[in-house]
Amino acid sequence: MDSAEKRLGLAGRLAAAFIHSKLTPLLIGASVLAGLGAVAVLPREEEPQIVVPLVDVFVSLPGSGSREVEERITKPMEKLLWEIPGVEYVYSTSSPGGALAVVRFEVGEDEEEAIVRLNQKMFANFDLIPPGASPPLIKPRSIDDVPILALTLWSGRYDHFALRRIAAQLHDTVKAVADVSEVKILGGRRRQVRVVLDAGRLAAHGLTPAAVAARVSRANARSLSGSFSRANREVLVEAAGFLTSAEEVAALVVAVNQGRPVYLGEVAEVLDGPEEARDYVFFSHGPGGEQSHGLGDGPQDLEPGVPFPAVTLSVAKRKGTNATSVAERVLAAVGQLEGRVIPSGVQLTVTRNYGETAKEKSDELLFHMLLAIVSVSLLIWLTLGLRESGIVALAIPVTLALTLVVFYFLGYTLNRVTLFALIFSIGILVDDAIVVVENIVRHYRLPSNRGRPLHRVAVEAVDEVGNPTILATFAVIAAILPMAFVSGLMGPYMRPIPVGASAAMIFSLLVAFVVTPWASLRLLRASGGDHGGEREGWTTHAYRRIMGRLIGQPRWRSAFLGGVLLLLLAA
Repeated sequence: MDSAEKRLGLAGRLAAAFIHSKLTPLLIGASVLAGLGAVAVLPREEEPQIVVPLVDVFVSLPGSGSREVEERITKPMEKLLWEIPGVEYVYSTSSPGGALAVVRFEVGEDEEEAIVRLNQKMFANFDLIPPGASPPLIKPRSIDDVPILALTLWSGRYDHFALRRIAAQLHDTVKAVADVSEVKILGGRRRQVRVVLDAGRLAAHGLTPAAVAARVSRANARSLSGSFSRANREVLVEAAGFLTSAEEVAALVVAVNQGRPVYLGEVAEVLDGPEEARDYVFFSHGPGGEQSHGLGDGPQDLEPGVPFPAVTLSVAKRKGTNATSVAERVLAAVGQLEGRVIPSGVQLTVTRNYGETAKEKSDELLFHMLLAIVSVSLLIWLTLGLRESGIVALAIPVTLALTLVVFYFLGYTLNRVTLFALIFSIGILVDDAIVVVENIVRHYRLPSNRGRPLHRVAVEAVDEVGNPTILATFAVIAAILPMAFVSGLMGPYMRPIPVGASAAMIFSLLVAFVVTPWASLRLLRASGGDHGGEREGWTTHAYRRIMGRLIGQPRWRSAFLGGVLLLLLAA
């Protein structure tokens, strides 16, 4: 190492260490592959996941009015909830027969720890529950409870009752799909065996409705009656079992009158059919028809605009899983049930597919990010040259790939905010590479460097702009990074932008000092010819001519300022 190399700064030392190293191409390849792997495994969503623990607390007090519930249940419960660390808001509702309190913790609180603290507080104060009130029912809520997929079964041949039974069979299949957390059936009418008591017959046999209800409840149970051993095995004996049909319910013995059994069918009418509707779902398609999931006879024979009976299955995913892959697995599992569980004449339409829309939007943003890289490379080609643009075009993907790896380790997802952070970063991360490349090219063309080894010229050029480049990079980080410490709901929503941009700036600085000199040595040397000549590009020549006239001739200055003013007014 000569005296000149000993005086090199941090940037020059990094460039000298990696400009001939065989590790440099390996680092480039590993960075790009790691970035591609991060794109493949990062979950894709439309919006970033914000952790805001929400918990619903239900307490019932049958037979009480809303004023009594407020005084005996709501107010004491609110005081207890405010004692829990991390609680930000408590919303309560008092209604006849019960109270509801919605507890919202601070943004970023650990969800599991928040629920544990709330449960401990409620269980430790069970002695304060007034007589007649139920223990608190605690139900946590999460952003992942929002369905990512909605499958609507509809038909012009089957009613709500039949569609509900088909949906119940689909429910079991969808629930078994990996990473599915919750499946709900909306609409339709459940099967119900109703017992309509006859007051006259009850009085004739000396029965009351309460006694009949108790007998039916006891009969609809399975109990262990004992066991016996045979052939070196123990056989368990169970008494009766669950009721499965209206005939079994009607055959129940509810009393004995004058030495003969009284069956339920003698004192009541037993009906097996749909329950009273709680809600309805209807489906209609426009004149062009609705795209179904390839099942049934197709809507082309059905009258457009007419609402048909329907049932909807809503599917929610587990926390931290990929919405796109979960939706694809569910649709694949449901598609295998065509002709077996889903009969002919029943249509299945995907009325919501969050995974598909998230994939489309993330793919579109990735495409625009690629366009931004190409646009920046073309701009460098026009101003510096083709080989110089190739150097910058190599630095950008390496930097973005490393930033995507940071997103993966920080637990971020691919959504519109994180991808915007990458697109936003392209405009500032290329500065380091452009400054270094431009200075290397300038030194390469100086007559004083004629005959000198190109790698020494490149190292000196990097070292010359190293300190200003480091200062400019950290100045940008200092301006952007404070956004990461914004509190409230906007904090975690916008945090990927400062975190991603800051990581991209740091990686772009390292890439400018490590990858850019290595690529410049090989691409500029491959251009052939002896370096050290004063070779101006057409852009530099045009810039000199224009600026010379603007500086030296007042007419050109006045015309230029007038043109800028006109453009400003036009804008």
